[in-house]
Amino acid sequence: MANTKGAGARTRSRELMVQAIYQKLIAGHTTSELVEQFHEQAAYQRVDQAYFDELFPAISNSQEQLEARIDQLIDRPLEQLDPVELAILLIGVHELQERIDIPYRVVINESVNLAKRFGSIEGHKYINACLDTAAKSIREIEIQAQG
Repeated sequence: MANTKGAGARTRSRELMVQAIYQKLIAGHTTSELVEQFHEQAAYQRVDQAYFDELFPAISNSQEQLEARIDQLIDRPLEQLDPVELAILLIGVHELQERIDIPYRVVINESVNLAKRFGSIEGHKYINACLDTAAKSIREIEIQAQG
């Protein structure tokens, strides 16, 4: 089995999730089809597989609820979001809500880096603003504790 530890492997898991979610958004594949397809990719051998296998299905299967939350954060109709930015926001909001073991600043930083890598030229600023707003409500106690 591939190395499933370390920040690099988890970052690569998020990169693979962006691609899988994007593909779901564009082509409409099912969660199980995408899991099977991405398991067969060479890139899957270099990611934190347990993290990918936990988060991607969870995000994919709760996409509607996550989109409702995102819709409250953005300044335009959800349909006008770039699919890459939507994929990144789905991951970021899910991590803020469900993975309190990951500091909110790490969630935002990882999401911004994904947007710099895969998104539009200024997309990372939008991702940062949206997730910062989300963190203030989802992780209010953590933010207050950090002063």
